[in-house]
Amino acid sequence: MRRINAILFFILISSATLSAQERELVWEDNFDGENLNSEIWNFELGDGCPNLCGWGNNELQIYTEKNHELKDGLLTLTARHENDGYSSSKINTQGNLEFQYGKIEVKAKLPTGKGLWPAFWMLGSNIKEVGWPLCGEIDILEYVGKEPETIFTTLHTADSHGSSINTRKDVVKGIEEGFHIYAIDWTKDKIDFYIDKKLFYSFLPKNKSVEVWPFDQPFYMILNVAIGGNFGGAEVDDSIFPQEFVIDYVRVYQ
Repeated sequence: MRRINAILFFILISSATLSAQERELVWEDNFDGENLNSEIWNFELGDGCPNLCGWGNNELQIYTEKNHELKDGLLTLTARHENDGYSSSKINTQGNLEFQYGKIEVKAKLPTGKGLWPAFWMLGSNIKEVGWPLCGEIDILEYVGKEPETIFTTLHTADSHGSSINTRKDVVKGIEEGFHIYAIDWTKDKIDFYIDKKLFYSFLPKNKSVEVWPFDQPFYMILNVAIGGNFGGAEVDDSIFPQEFVIDYVRVYQ
């Protein structure tokens, strides 16, 4: 597989404090083709073993390529319950497409049901060198089926991870109905989290040490549907499957 040199996609602008209204679209994927762009998206496969069994959260699913589909301009990640357990899909842009600062958003329709855990999130590109959580993590969208109509936005750092204090949990009526837009507005000073253009949470620490603010470097994007686990919950309702996490687009403005 030919990969695009990550340097070509490392976009760092000096005017990092531009308002969202002044930014321009620099990258998007509308999922218009029949296949994922393999020069951008990587699949994460299996159960995370031997290095990260259960993907670090005691999750139940096996990730495969067969649980995704592109059709009619939509990317669908499907969670299934099969005879041999649970399956789903997880994709990322690591090494291919990484961004530092900007407005980053996804338009998506959530799967529902107890045990599901869809997410759109980002990890620092230096994760292989420094590990997690020192690399930093930006959870733009997390939803767990055991808590209907609730959206989580969280930042994980070396200073605050696991039961992070840098988080917001909001009840959003009707969030499971149709498509909604989840976004961050990320500058050198702060990160704002939005749902359907409404500001829900801001992280603006005065202390910018590496333990508190690892967000001064490129990050890559991740889309997945986990099942069960520490956050998704030990109880899974097998009657809900299959369930679909449907993504209309991913966009980056700078």
